[in-house]
Amino acid sequence: MRHQRRYLPYLYLAPALMLFGGFLIYPLIRSVQFSLFEWDGLGASEFVGFDNYVELFTDEVLRAAFGHALVLIFFFSVLPLVLGLVVAAILNRAQVRGLGLFRTVVFLPQVLAMVVVAVAWRQIYAPDGGLNTALRAVGLDALTRTWLGDYTWTLPAVGIVGTWVQTGLVTVLLLAGMGRVPRELFEAARLDGAGAIREFFAITLPSVRGEIAVALTLTIVAALKTFDLVYVTTGGGPGNSTTVPAYEVFQRAFREGAVGSAAAIAVALTAIIFVLNVIVNRIAEGRQA
Repeated sequence: MRHQRRYLPYLYLAPALMLFGGFLIYPLIRSVQFSLFEWDGLGASEFVGFDNYVELFTDEVLRAAFGHALVLIFFFSVLPLVLGLVVAAILNRAQVRGLGLFRTVVFLPQVLAMVVVAVAWRQIYAPDGGLNTALRAVGLDALTRTWLGDYTWTLPAVGIVGTWVQTGLVTVLLLAGMGRVPRELFEAARLDGAGAIREFFAITLPSVRGEIAVALTLTIVAALKTFDLVYVTTGGGPGNSTTVPAYEVFQRAFREGAVGSAAAIAVALTAIIFVLNVIVNRIAEGRQA
């Protein structure tokens, strides 16, 4: 009887583990297998070993794609974290009325499908769109440009969309964390003569390290797996100035018939996401300890 009880929890977990294995582990293993072959997805395949992985370092387009993904981490993760910390700290300190409505409004971009967001921002960035119209209205005609057709500004323009989407998520997470900090700590700090900035670094920031780790994890994953935003707004252009790994997976697998190369990119991207998130969570756990 005692022996049966030991294995009973695994029986309850079995359905979930089967789904997890069938829809995540098995496809991952198959992707690793495909990445070792040169295959067009239909005909015969040829074993090439690690040649597809070597291509990740030797192919200029692929190196650029991973570089662009790292740039997007700044816009999707770092910038929203900074903005979210500032906004959440101000709102938490001021105890603004209608905070629930504000949370709903700033979180709204997370509810919208990214394709819808991309279409809307493509219209904003259009030569005769809202952004250029606003610049002309205030006499800044020299700053107008084809935002999604300029080699210099296209990637930052796409990144700003990510900042707009992710800032609301980060702000809501941090507001939730700050709301759990005892008000007595802030009152004691003010009695000791601490100002707003000192309160932030001494009390607020250490109290939301867990939420910061969660926010970084979610936003880093969002940055590295970006596909639909790039596909709808720029299609990887102009040239290859906005290609990202996920877009290259689609391009090579479904347009160029290079399934092995696409699988190698996907496996490498999965490994990078895993490593970065392990680092983020280890740092957060170490500081909390």
